[in-house]
Amino acid sequence: MKYAEEGMQYHLQIRNGEVGKYVLLPGDPKRCAKIARYFDEPVLVADSREFVTYNGYLDGVKVSVTSTGIGGPSASIAMEELVKAGAHTFLRVGTCGGMDREVKSGDLVIATGAVRAEGTSREYAPIEFPAVADIDVVNALREAAKKLGMPSHTGIVQCKDSFYGQHEPELMPVDYDLQQKWGAWLKLGCKASEMESAALFVVASYLNVRCGSVFLAVANQEREKAGLPNPVVHDTDAAIRTGIEALRILIQRDGRGGKQRR
Repeated sequence: MKYAEEGMQYHLQIRNGEVGKYVLLPGDPKRCAKIARYFDEPVLVADSREFVTYNGYLDGVKVSVTSTGIGGPSASIAMEELVKAGAHTFLRVGTCGGMDREVKSGDLVIATGAVRAEGTSREYAPIEFPAVADIDVVNALREAAKKLGMPSHTGIVQCKDSFYGQHEPELMPVDYDLQQKWGAWLKLGCKASEMESAALFVVASYLNVRCGSVFLAVANQEREKAGLPNPVVHDTDAAIRTGIEALRILIQRDGRGGKQRR
């Protein structure tokens, strides 16, 4: 069944070929304009539901930013339609809650992989299949953070569907399961908790494109439990700047004959 006119993506309301091959993916639609200010010649392309898209240029190469809303279902829709429109490299720029006590408020977390404690990825791959970030994107993010002097941590993140299931698990009917598994994620060294990367990484594997994630740690509930300093930080500029610099690195390397799409 066709839901949109030929060549138009139904949810994003973008035309095939209208976006760049490199796309930043924030959750919040209002963050798109903030990110687009780092582009040369930014222009609003579409504003549909939770999906806002801007185009612009970095080092002469067309790039885009598209918001995904909250969670895996809408993030997977965005990636599916952006790939159909011509994109091949994705960089999620968002926020997270720290888990490892070494992750302080305001630090960046770069995901190498994600715990699939959400539902969207299960409709793409069996649970045995790992949600893993693209190594080239991870390396570009690490290099960018180091170049910009941003404190960062690299490792596995936990991805879930319920925000309040993380923050108030004791109130949930399945509190026994949530709290037991949270303890397991901590013992396994998870750096942070967020809501999109598992779906994005699995969908990227299926679609044969590149994806990575960088997050601002807003706060860390494990530090708070331990009585450690834990201010709340909302300024995402460090994550945005790191994402922009990582795209520049990838564009430069791809221009030298690097891998653009597997």
